[in-house]
Amino acid sequence: MTKNSRERKVRGSQIRSSRENKKRRRENKSIERLRRAESDGGSTTTSGSNQPGTSRSAGTTRELEDEFIPKEREFIETDAVKNVRQRMERWLTVDRPVHLIGPTGCGKTALAMHVARQRNQPVVWINGDTELSTSDLVGEYAEKERISERDQYIHNVLKSKEIVKDRWVDNPLTLAVEEGATLVYNEFSRTKPVANNVLLSVFEEGVLELPGQRGESRYVDVHPEFRAILTSNSVEYAGVHEPQDALLDRLIGVYMDFYDFETEVEIVDAQTDGDIGIETRQLVEIIRELRDRLQINVGTRAAIMVAEGAGTVDTIDRQALVELSVDALASKVAQYSEVQTLRTEVQTVIENTDITVS
Repeated sequence: MTKNSRERKVRGSQIRSSRENKKRRRENKSIERLRRAESDGGSTTTSGSNQPGTSRSAGTTRELEDEFIPKEREFIETDAVKNVRQRMERWLTVDRPVHLIGPTGCGKTALAMHVARQRNQPVVWINGDTELSTSDLVGEYAEKERISERDQYIHNVLKSKEIVKDRWVDNPLTLAVEEGATLVYNEFSRTKPVANNVLLSVFEEGVLELPGQRGESRYVDVHPEFRAILTSNSVEYAGVHEPQDALLDRLIGVYMDFYDFETEVEIVDAQTDGDIGIETRQLVEIIRELRDRLQINVGTRAAIMVAEGAGTVDTIDRQALVELSVDALASKVAQYSEVQTLRTEVQTVIENTDITVS
């Protein structure tokens, strides 16, 4: 066969495509489909699975949005706060997950978020709950991807096919691990221990296993900048599960209590605007006295709530202060009769406290 005999002439464009060119065109089509999916609100990037008929949403170049994490508020740092912050940062520096433990309303979440943001890495937020499952943490096949292809590259030849794939959707833990984010796992101990088993390999081997995934995509290497801060109420609180020993053995435990008087005054001052009709120091004194007298938890948050309520009252007096304090604490009692007991205690404390109201 001569060289000239190999030349083939056809109507229309001459066919010069090699297999490599065809492969490149297929890749370009895939990229175009992903761009269309992105413009329609789909995932920003995806990567193929080794298994046919599946795809997985990837987090390697995804921008982590901060709209689902608590808004940044003014953070007050006294010597007491600085001490706890430095302890946390010390352990995060050597890649140890930190578990903040303490009574509700003592400032765990605010401190955790502040430390996380100071790392200048993305922040991923998880709120623990008894219904939270492993798939809620790592992801699952939660979507269907339908792809229709029409190929008319060769004149008068039409190819059409439709492919339906399962799409894996990454959830917060997977995104944090892949992006090197700081994970803030709030109310960690409210999640059932079995759901948190996936954290064992993350903290020990540096690998996240994705139950339900298939092939090589089942395992995700932990980014070297990934860090974790967990917060929990003390075990005596209702709805708290005691985490398994194997996981606790991998956590640094930092116990917190309510801050000292001066720190609480500064925190309440920072969270309230303008004149509230009572000196902040006197309000904090009342809340701290109630904390000692009552059988319920009275946190710094209660003082902030009373201060916010006081700012809406034209003229604050002792009776108004009683009403505000009872309202701020009444959700912690179980029935109406206990509210009456709470009111009596609040009245007693306010009457016996030397305060100046306007």
